[in-house]
Amino acid sequence: MSLLQSALHEKHFVCVMEFVPKPSAERFAAMEAIMARAHLCGWPMTVAIGDRVGSPLDLSPLDALSSFSSPVPALPHFSGKDRERHHLLAQLQRMDAAGLDQLLLLTGDRLPGHQPGERPVRYLESVAALQIARQACPHWLLGAALNPFKYREEEGGAQYFKAEKKLAAGADFLTLQLGFDASKHQEAMQWMSRQAAPKPMLACLMSLTHGRATMLEHVAGVTVSPSMRDMLEAEAAVSKAYAQARSVDRLALQIIGVKLMGYAGVHLSGIHELKQLLALEQRLEHWQARIHALEQWAPAWAESWQMPGLPAVTFHPPQAAWRQGESQVSATRRETLRYHLLHAFHALLFSRTHWLSKAFGWAVRRPLWNTPRGARWLHGLERCVKRPLLGCDTCGRCRLEDTLYVCPETCPKGLANGPCGGTALNRCEFGDRECIHSVKYRTAKAVRQTAVLSERLIPCIDVETRHRSSWPQWFDASAPRRFSSQPVPRNQPESSPPAVHRQ
Repeated sequence: MSLLQSALHEKHFVCVMEFVPKPSAERFAAMEAIMARAHLCGWPMTVAIGDRVGSPLDLSPLDALSSFSSPVPALPHFSGKDRERHHLLAQLQRMDAAGLDQLLLLTGDRLPGHQPGERPVRYLESVAALQIARQACPHWLLGAALNPFKYREEEGGAQYFKAEKKLAAGADFLTLQLGFDASKHQEAMQWMSRQAAPKPMLACLMSLTHGRATMLEHVAGVTVSPSMRDMLEAEAAVSKAYAQARSVDRLALQIIGVKLMGYAGVHLSGIHELKQLLALEQRLEHWQARIHALEQWAPAWAESWQMPGLPAVTFHPPQAAWRQGESQVSATRRETLRYHLLHAFHALLFSRTHWLSKAFGWAVRRPLWNTPRGARWLHGLERCVKRPLLGCDTCGRCRLEDTLYVCPETCPKGLANGPCGGTALNRCEFGDRECIHSVKYRTAKAVRQTAVLSERLIPCIDVETRHRSSWPQWFDASAPRRFSSQPVPRNQPESSPPAVHRQ
């Protein structure tokens, strides 16, 4: 059992140190020095190795792991950006050969250079990746991400619905996206406690300075409010040393806070040198001696965000402050009418039970369409009908019934199961549209189909099925459509799966 598996199993608070692999001997040496400590305030440490964080040309997690001069306990990542099923299966096989059996699966942020309307970039989204990995490696420790730092109902509600899918697909733990809003940390923990089988969660944290806040403005899905920036700027105006000391103090307080909330551990970002870790440890020891309950922690946390002459910091953007449980939005008349019209059309033509559906199914399964020319004609016909109406890209296996007739291909990442973590106030990470999953959320709420958003796990579209008609396959389907992948061969006999305790 790995260090992380053991910590989660025994309910020991754990520190996961983020490492972005770059071809730099100094970076590797610095992380080795950090990991040589083995513990932070007595909490065991492991290293998380990022995947395609900056560029697809970065070192892969497995190449990075082999570049350390001595073995380190590691949680490799897998990012789905510009990836297909076979890429994931290849990584699973390499990991198995190396004796690794834990993985954090992420859809991934926007691939550099990906522009909507140009060459499509496919993203293997985390729900489908979890399905593939869980079937191939049934006893591995698998993690996924959740971003609770959302301040509009549609994007926040859709995040939690997708997180339910991730748990159903096989996630053993969730790692939160980077955030500083303690009320959202508590909100996520309360949500998890209501699940049928709660899983451990890790909070992603970073010491925040004015310079880092400026950098985070370009990181999708991370919220730094104007009042936070004003306070950080006031700190920096005193001195760089003062601002740095305050940021480390806040990080120590935040770690203590999430531990008291019930988080299983922290995913620490932005610690690149041993001296940074030692400074953090010093402040952790200071606060641990003084704070033993959330009631003691809350005023200290609030005070750490105060500066003379400035108003109290708010962690939400000025435009919105949604909290889970609040329900105010509703679909427009156009969105509702669109759903009902498309649902009625689908029932007529694709139900497989109506006489018109049976006739259409008979027609599209004629031998003519199996010929190369016939297949091209049928594909062209489907595309001509569906693209103007739905934005269809003829993926070869239509998922509209499972997505409330909002085509996943209209998402720049092609996500079918729910949103990525990169939205901001319902806007897509690409900035040129509203997130389609916000539209889905409003529609589902209006037509009382929200269960679709949390219960229907939609498999990935394999590259070989794309750009052909989905109609013959639809009518040939006599059993539920499921993903398939072959189990990864094991070098040694399987051991029993780890028992992850509930939080």
